[in-house]
Amino acid sequence: MRKADLIARIAEKTGVPKVDVLVSLEAFFKEVKESLAGGENVYIRGFGSFITKKRAKKIGRNIKKNIAIEIPEHHIPAFKPAKIFVENVKNSEILNNQSDD
Repeated sequence: MRKADLIARIAEKTGVPKVDVLVSLEAFFKEVKESLAGGENVYIRGFGSFITKKRAKKIGRNIKKNIAIEIPEHHIPAFKPAKIFVENVKNSEILNNQSDD
């Protein structure tokens, strides 16, 4: 599913115009990005958490020049689904029927 499909489904289910759904969704994405960039995690009960993970520094290789380079520690965004979300996906009838094929 793409963002346009998601917007269409939400608009259809709520009766809210697609433009308003788009504005709301973009505002949500922007807030999550700004919060994570500011070092603040976003927790949504029953859905999951948008968090930042710290990657330790490590030694990498530049294979063209055959030299070792140090990659400094840095933070990356991550999503951790809530337990109920994981259970819903795990117990999904549609997904379980697809794996039987």
